[in-house]
Amino acid sequence: MTTFNRREFIQISGGALAGIAFIGCMPPKAIQPVEEKVSGLRILHAKQTTTICPYCSVSCGIIVHTVKGKVVNTEGDPDHPINEGTLCPKGMSVYQISHNNPNRLTKPLHREPYGSEWKEVSWDFALDKIARRIKETRDNTFETANKDGKTVNRTLAIASLGSAAMDNEECYLYQKMLRSLGLIYIEHQARI
Repeated sequence: MTTFNRREFIQISGGALAGIAFIGCMPPKAIQPVEEKVSGLRILHAKQTTTICPYCSVSCGIIVHTVKGKVVNTEGDPDHPINEGTLCPKGMSVYQISHNNPNRLTKPLHREPYGSEWKEVSWDFALDKIARRIKETRDNTFETANKDGKTVNRTLAIASLGSAAMDNEECYLYQKMLRSLGLIYIEHQARI
């Protein structure tokens, strides 16, 4: 352990104070480049919104910055209790799947049976087709009783894989809808 006498202590303290005073007297021009960098930030006047990462069941918090409705940046939320600002590689790339990506699909695609080409279709066409296929499958495979005569009211021909990005209320409503259709094969992404 190094010991200082009073004279050495005063010399070291004086040198430190002189250095601090010198730095404080530097012209403001030395600070200007930092201000220029801050003024050029794309998130400077952006609206900040929090959301949940859509990839897995961990539900990490993400901060989304938007300017005039356009996503300009995404980053981990340091105030979120799960990830505390950190994100995995998939979560870090969530900005790339935003509506800014020119490769992102914006309309439903449909391929005819035995066809080789995908065609753009309207949302009405896609939703009607899905609803019709679910109803046909349910009507053709619905069981009111099993082979022992016990009432089951189910269909074994439809399954559901839920999303980990849904909150509890959405999961509750989704589960109610699926059970009302008679589904018993209901799984969640978090368990796979």
